[in-house]
Amino acid sequence: MRPAAPPACRHWASGAVLLALSALIAGCQHTPSPPASTATSPWVNSLGMAFVRVPAGTFWMGGVPPIEALEKTFPLLERKRLTDLADESPAHEVQITRDFYLGQHEVTVGQFHRFLEASGYQPESEADGTGGYGYNPAYDPATTRRGDAFEGRDPRYSWRNPGFAQGPDHPVVNVTWNDAQAMAQWLSRTEGHRYRLPTEAEWEYACRAGSRSLYPHGDNPQELVSAGNTFDQAAAPQWPRWRQQALAGNDGYAFTAPVGRFAPNAFGLYDMLGNAWEWTGDWHGDTYYAESPRNDPTGPAEGSVRVRRGGSWHTWALYARCGYRNWNSPQTRYTLVGMRLVREIAAEPPAR
Repeated sequence: MRPAAPPACRHWASGAVLLALSALIAGCQHTPSPPASTATSPWVNSLGMAFVRVPAGTFWMGGVPPIEALEKTFPLLERKRLTDLADESPAHEVQITRDFYLGQHEVTVGQFHRFLEASGYQPESEADGTGGYGYNPAYDPATTRRGDAFEGRDPRYSWRNPGFAQGPDHPVVNVTWNDAQAMAQWLSRTEGHRYRLPTEAEWEYACRAGSRSLYPHGDNPQELVSAGNTFDQAAAPQWPRWRQQALAGNDGYAFTAPVGRFAPNAFGLYDMLGNAWEWTGDWHGDTYYAESPRNDPTGPAEGSVRVRRGGSWHTWALYARCGYRNWNSPQTRYTLVGMRLVREIAAEPPAR
């Protein structure tokens, strides 16, 4: 099971296998240069969503440090958590061949609400009557196998109510992969541009923004306090069982934060780590990295669970890394999961 997520199957990876893969990664000395900056004013669509142009380029995707380095960086985590990362290997060079627009922020509650009003779409948590997940401090952790205060599915919870207060500028959560698809398709029809979820490769490329470290800012987890809204001293009181895993700092947000409150990465993108997990377009495959094409990979042709990336306000630092992969079924709606969209850039007509 991946941490802080609805139930999902998972096998523990062999430490020996991970060490062998790490040795191969350590032997890679060539790291592509970051792409030249193409910083311009964000492009804003009809719902008020700002998009940043991400330049084409090449990067190293995936790969994990040797287990000894992980133990030094995350000394309070048991070894089995540090060896459950084999699907991030092998590190492999990927080329993103075309520029694309990526949401400068995660889709907000207000933007999702405007989409629903304009389109008439009914989110799955409301359409099927089963609701979503929500935070309930009175929910007894001793009676749950996840040991937290999230309960659901329950009709009381949906994108409107994840169990804690949100404003229109907070990231929308409790949205399914299918909800994200519906929003992208409606925008495509309405505006004449093609919208979609990012591929896993596009997401990691945009998150790294030219870096090769655990986080865009470097390898120190404690610096996440200024780079993203993750599990720190603001959130720890709600989960005393996990308090030792909280970052030492306090970002002031026990739950989601308004988008854009933390430092952007080198591409000018906010909240790529923390605040809300973000759906990608790809199916998940444990061994996909070993067979992935170099140019513009789009994930396995089929699968049962879709990849989500980036961590949330409830995520420990190990899992709020650029390279970490998580997943859920497309129908999952969860109090930690939101989205960020791509708007494709039309190919230029050939020069005459």
